Amino acid sequence: MRILIVEDEPKMASYLRKGLMEASYTVDTADNGKDGLFLALHEEFDLIVLDVMLPGLDGFEVLKRLREQKQTPVLLLTARDTVEDKVEGLELGADDYLAKPFAYAEFLARIRSLLRRSPRGVRDMLVIADLEIDLIKRRVRRANSRIDLTAQEFSLLQLLAERQGEVLTRTFITSQIWDMNFDSDTNVVDVAIKRLRSKIDNSFDRKLLRTVRGMGYVLDDQS
Repeated sequence: MRILIVEDEPKMASYLRKGLMEASYTVDTADNGKDGLFLALHEEFDLIVLDVMLPGLDGFEVLKRLREQKQTPVLLLTARDTVEDKVEGLELGADDYLAKPFAYAEFLARIRSLLRRSPRGVRDMLVIADLEIDLIKRRVRRANSRIDLTAQEFSLLQLLAERQGEVLTRTFITSQIWDMNFDSDTNVVDVAIKRLRSKIDNSFDRKLLRTVRGMGYVLDDQS
């Protein structure tokens, strides 16, 4: 599941992004209303976490313009918790409203509740050929054999599986898994892919994890 966070406070954005990624979500961020609206309109997200107090366009204006074209679920975050603010946000099309400060456990519960209501819903399992990825229990099996992965390896596999058939660049993988800008002199992605491949592919005749020379990596079943 892919989530967009539009939040101008760096510490808050980083905190929420880290927590959601640890919960196995793919997360993109924007630190102002203009960029957030552009991403929301031109990319596909399962849910948008939208702060109200934003530079450029405030959250209400972003929500108003978003609803003219898309119905992506939106959770509004704000320090303004008056009834009038809540009513305005909900009438503009917000699906839920959470006032700051809030407990992360409640935030995550709201996220999961909204995703369950969305058309795609929350997937419990990803399956590619004989590879099974249990997103709830965070377990992996291939050909009925259990495969033990580290937390980072699981996140990498989930990212590849959720975008099955799509070639993911090293830059994109790095930004999603390690929360850092890609350095061409760093082989962190190649090393991680090699370790993951040794666990999910090397012992099996059918290969699922492929390197696309000059582009990146893709997980799919070409049989």
